[in-house]
Amino acid sequence: MTKLTSTYNKLFGLIILLSLSFAASAADCYRGTLDKQYCDRDRDQVADLPLDPADWVNPDTIIFSYTPVEDPAIYAKVWDGFIKHMSEVTGKKVVFFPVQSYAAQYEAMRSGRLHIAGVNTGGNPVAVSCAGLVPFAMMASKDGSYGYEMEIIVPAGSDIKSPADIKGRSMAFTSPTSNSGFKAPSALLKSEFGLVADVDFKTAFSGKHDNSVLGIANKDYEAAAVANSVMNRMIDRKVIDPASIVSIYKSATFPTTGYGHAYNLHPEVAAKIKQAFFTFDWEGSDLQKEFKKEGRFVAINHKSDWNVIRKIDAANGVSYDCK
Repeated sequence: MTKLTSTYNKLFGLIILLSLSFAASAADCYRGTLDKQYCDRDRDQVADLPLDPADWVNPDTIIFSYTPVEDPAIYAKVWDGFIKHMSEVTGKKVVFFPVQSYAAQYEAMRSGRLHIAGVNTGGNPVAVSCAGLVPFAMMASKDGSYGYEMEIIVPAGSDIKSPADIKGRSMAFTSPTSNSGFKAPSALLKSEFGLVADVDFKTAFSGKHDNSVLGIANKDYEAAAVANSVMNRMIDRKVIDPASIVSIYKSATFPTTGYGHAYNLHPEVAAKIKQAFFTFDWEGSDLQKEFKKEGRFVAINHKSDWNVIRKIDAANGVSYDCK
C-alpha cells in the first residue's frame, strides 16, 4: 500500500465517521413541541445550542426586551440601571427594545433581532417552541417566593358578583397567548362554572393587561381577566383608583414573567448574561421601585416550573403552532 493510498483511506474513513456522526446527531434531534429549526437532545423541552460553533451568535450589541404589558416608555427607564449593569458584566453594548405586542417579541427573537427577553407567563411555551427562547430566570421576593394570580375584575357597582353572573354578558381578555389574560380564565370558567367563551358570554381582546384594567376602571368592559401583578403596579403608580374596581375571582398562584436568551447565543455570552441577572443589586434600583414585591432573580426550569401552564394549554386545546 502506497503512502498516498494510506492517506486516502484514512481521509475516507474520517469522512465516513463524520457522516455517521452527523446522521446520529440528526437522529437524536428530538423536538417535542419545538419548531423544526430547533433540537432538544437532552429533552428538557427547550432548544439546544447548535452543534456547529459556526452557528453560534456573538453580537456586538445585545438587544433586550420586556413583555409588552404596559407603557414601553415607562419600562425603558425602569430597566435602565439593569441594562447598564448587564453592559458592564458582558463588556458589550446593551439596548432596551420596546415591543408593542407578544407576536412582535416572538418574531424578533426568532429572526435573530432579539437576544434576551422577559416573556409573559402564558407566552413562555410559545416563545420556547417557536422562537428558541431558553428561559433561565424569574423575579422573586428576597425570600425566594414568587408568582402572581389571575383575577376577574368588574367595575365598582356592577351587578356581576361572581363568575357565574358573566353568563349572557361580555368579558374582556388580553391576548390569546396570555396565561392570566385568556388561557387560565378560559379553562377555569369552563371547569368551575360551566361557561364557554363565545358560547355563554361574548368576548373582546384588549391587547394588554393595563388596557383591560383601565377598561374596567372606566366602565368600558363588563368584566375582565387580568394578572394582578400588573393591576397592583398600576394602583401603586396611581394610574387607577382601586375603589373603581372589584375583584370577583382570584386564582391559585402562577409563575411570573420568565427571562431567557436566544438558543444560539455563544455560550460564553449566555453565561455572562445569566451572571448579570443573578448579580444585579436591587437595593435602591428603579426595578425595586417598580416591582415592589421583588428583590432578586431566581433560576427557573422551564420543564418543571411551567408544567401547570402547559396543562392549562392542554385543557384549552392549545397547540404551539409556529406559523
